[in-house]
Amino acid sequence: MSFASYWNCFYGILVREFLRFVQQRSRFLSSLVRPLLWLVVFAAGFRAALGISIIQPYDTYITYETYIAPGLCCMILLFNGMQSSLSMVYDREMGSMRVLLMSPLPRPYLLLCKMVATALISLTQVYAFLLVALLVEVEPPLMGYLTVLPALLLVALLLSSLGLFLSTKIKQLENFAGVMNFVIFPMFFLSSALYPLWKMQESSEWLYWICMANPFTHAVELVRYALYMQLNLEALGITAFATAFFTAFAVTGFKPQKAGR
Repeated sequence: MSFASYWNCFYGILVREFLRFVQQRSRFLSSLVRPLLWLVVFAAGFRAALGISIIQPYDTYITYETYIAPGLCCMILLFNGMQSSLSMVYDREMGSMRVLLMSPLPRPYLLLCKMVATALISLTQVYAFLLVALLVEVEPPLMGYLTVLPALLLVALLLSSLGLFLSTKIKQLENFAGVMNFVIFPMFFLSSALYPLWKMQESSEWLYWICMANPFTHAVELVRYALYMQLNLEALGITAFATAFFTAFAVTGFKPQKAGR
């Protein structure tokens, strides 16, 4: 197969996912309203409870809104990763995924194209959120918008691979609500997205270690450091490993014939 064949395949999948996204305007609006609700409304209560503290990596006093903004960026990526899981289950039930996999191109490549397309679309929503967040004085360095891009892309791939992995386990669309309750919310709340890990450790030692074992925690820290032009090597290593782990299991475990069983 020529390079043009691989590129045309990726471009076709990307355009298909983009058109699906454009046609679902409520999806874009919900991806903005949900984190903005946390940023504007709930931040007031959390700020009153936590106060303003010296929080790494900034080594300075910052507002609570500034602290949670990277975590809310990752929340957008998390929900989009789960949305991709839903679309994969739907495509499998409708048979369109089987049609795609009839391509002479390798199945792992086709699934990776699906992951990358989902990740790229998610990035547009994250940057839209960061622009709106300027209205509530979340103002990272200008270069931070560039240095955070590789981190966001890696986290988007991690959560897309997680969504793909879950789609190998979900046999019917009706089961997706259970995934929302038992995957998304524990991952989000048992992380450093909304509160510093040292605050969690002060409250409960065992919850702190659960947060540390959560790959989403390290994804948030990677984005948080990168947005302020710093590199967290530990977070980078764990996030990259988790991405490779879920991608390998998702690609090898995906079976389009599972639909309806």
